Amino acid sequence: MSRKYKFHNKGGLYFVSFATVNWIDVFTRQVYFNVLADSINFCRKEKGMELYCYCFMPSHLHFIFRSAKEQPMELLRDFKKYTSKKIVEAIEDNPQESRKEWLLWMFERAGKKEGNVSKHQFWQHHNKPIELWSEKVIKQKIDYIHNNPVESGFVTNTIDWKYSSARNYQDDNTVLEIDYVGFFE
Repeated sequence: MSRKYKFHNKGGLYFVSFATVNWIDVFTRQVYFNVLADSINFCRKEKGMELYCYCFMPSHLHFIFRSAKEQPMELLRDFKKYTSKKIVEAIEDNPQESRKEWLLWMFERAGKKEGNVSKHQFWQHHNKPIELWSEKVIKQKIDYIHNNPVESGFVTNTIDWKYSSARNYQDDNTVLEIDYVGFFE
């Protein structure tokens, strides 16, 4: 793995992105988004996650975060492990999931390719952490994250995407609370 994509500064502010295996559009139903939001809330409350910016897309997530416990790698590992298990369970238990067999087959197939996966692989293994070192770079990443749904053609205005902190920046905390954003503005 490249030295460029590692958590070198354990207390640093990081931009991370990670995707489902094969970039499968899983996050198309409320129940799956709820797993992500509940997991973030737990990580903020119990694991020292400071979340400053986020966007949940159909096949991937973006965060700007810091680990108050200086364990960013472990925090994301636990988040991905837990959400992987819970989303696969939610798919299995969802009677409205028209793609259930195909999704489970794809995750199982991906798991068989990896020696360290017991049954299903949901997330791709990498997180591509980039430490944010200046106000200019932080602003650039915030704009990138918030514009992702616009660039993808899902909405025309950043605040119209329900699962994005663009709404928080407009004082709308209905989906998730985030940490103080004043120093990013």
